[in-house]
Amino acid sequence: MYKLVAIDLDGTLLNSFGEVSENTKKALKNLKSQGIEVVLASGRPISSTESLATELGVDNYLISGNGAAVYDIKKQKIIYDRFLTKEQVLEIADICEQNSFFYNVYTEDEVIANSLNYNILFYHKENVKKVEEKRTHINVVQNIREYIKQSEKERFLKITVCDESKFIFNSIMRILKEVDGIDVLDVEYMSRKKIKSGTDDIDIQYFYTEITNKNVNKWNAIEYLLDKLKIKKEEVVAIGDNVNDKEMIIEAGLGVVMGNSNPKMKTIGDVIVADNNSEGVLEAIEKYILKTL
Repeated sequence: MYKLVAIDLDGTLLNSFGEVSENTKKALKNLKSQGIEVVLASGRPISSTESLATELGVDNYLISGNGAAVYDIKKQKIIYDRFLTKEQVLEIADICEQNSFFYNVYTEDEVIANSLNYNILFYHKENVKKVEEKRTHINVVQNIREYIKQSEKERFLKITVCDESKFIFNSIMRILKEVDGIDVLDVEYMSRKKIKSGTDDIDIQYFYTEITNKNVNKWNAIEYLLDKLKIKKEEVVAIGDNVNDKEMIIEAGLGVVMGNSNPKMKTIGDVIVADNNSEGVLEAIEKYILKTL
């Protein structure tokens, strides 16, 4: 019997418009009623992930920043962290500024950016549909590096760097991989999301990477929870679509890969389900978890 289900958000639980289907919401509540721990494991800030976890009723623990933090929702406190330091963030910011790379910085409660573009534009459009307390807080500043330098914040979840050009993005990756003490996520394909503009659906497509402190990943954060909750790794289901889900999909008792994942991700999972626009998470819950009870 499975005792913990870790679910990625973007590209997995959320469809291309950032929504969760009603059928999937009911299935999540069913898991909770069966005593199964459901943990949202996202790259988003704590505040953004927490609002969704609370809405869905899976409100014990969450994983944020791709594993940089584990948050106890009931106690409202971080219980595990592997943050980037201010010095590390300023070093990466220098590189991005010098090379005119678009980047944004994630803290526990906000995303710091200098314009509404790429991932920030998606969050902005997603926020329009939400009440204030459930929005991803976007802090648009004139100069990210100077803002952080003057800020009292000393710990950061991750940095995201984006570009539309594959050629430019490859040069970004080469430069960033030379920096010591960080992990640079190797995403080989474009992020594809949709936003609504009137009656039209507009695609947002871009190459991106995510920078965290060394040895940060979702599985390491899950292992902390497993020790705390006395759960074995064989009793874990991990559901995801992207390379930041790789470790947890490989290590979990059951690794579930979404149908919208790239071909390389599909080779590492135990099972493949429908895509995020066709209720793949619902399929995983009904077919591989609830049927084992």
